[in-house]
Amino acid sequence: MTNFFLTLVATYTPITEDTINIVGDFVDFQWLKQGIAADIRLNQPLGRAALNYIRTQLEPQKIDVFQTAGENRRKKLLLADMDSTIVTGETLDELAAYAGIKDKIATITARAMNGELDFHAALRERVGLLEGLSDSKLQETLDETHLTSGAKTFVQTMKKHGAHCVLVSGGFTFFTAAIAAQTGFDNHHGNTLDIQGGKLTGQVIEPILDKQSKLTFLNEYADRQNLILDQALTIGDGANDLPMLQAAGLGIGFHAKPAVVEQLDNMIRFGDLTSALYAQGYNENEFA
Repeated sequence: MTNFFLTLVATYTPITEDTINIVGDFVDFQWLKQGIAADIRLNQPLGRAALNYIRTQLEPQKIDVFQTAGENRRKKLLLADMDSTIVTGETLDELAAYAGIKDKIATITARAMNGELDFHAALRERVGLLEGLSDSKLQETLDETHLTSGAKTFVQTMKKHGAHCVLVSGGFTFFTAAIAAQTGFDNHHGNTLDIQGGKLTGQVIEPILDKQSKLTFLNEYADRQNLILDQALTIGDGANDLPMLQAAGLGIGFHAKPAVVEQLDNMIRFGDLTSALYAQGYNENEFA
């Protein structure tokens, strides 16, 4: 019989046994980190209505809630989005600041990430506005790009325990290569900016990596590693992440856009990326 687990992860307010009792009927629980992360074993999985009730009850305390099956709980493949997931911002928006049009491009980005615009068209439009920008601004943008709290621990812990880790982004390979190296991803994929004579031409080199590409990479890497999708974890924030989030055994929305929140059961709403480790049953002593 497969066990199911409800994992609570606190951000500000410590978890107590009274907090855990909000869950109602459960078998037992253990601390993954005292007062911060609790793993609650269930007789059977909770439905979405019950999950949403618990989330609503714990929302004032800013406690994240995850539900997972015991089988294949610790994932052997990770595919992660980069912008607003592994790094704190949107690298294209930050690059646009050097052209003096950050607000204009950020508005398009926000709509695209919530699924309101065609991703290909929105990407081409934003890059087109950067025509003539010096490629030196890419490095300046990278220098100002910050890893999300817990990013390195998240990736390194999964690698330590045998997972293959891949960074997949609708952003650009200039950034994915650097961020993958900083955090320890095994592979990275992104879009490629066309640069001629030290300046951006305003073009993206085809083919464009989009939501279907991310799903394709998920399937390809699972095949390469001789894994089933139930052994994969995917994480991201935007609508272009949804196909891979929904296909993996554990898909986690990270401080996700409304269009993503509506579609997923597992979300990091308050915490950092180490929450995705607790959701797999890792305790703090197993972190890299």
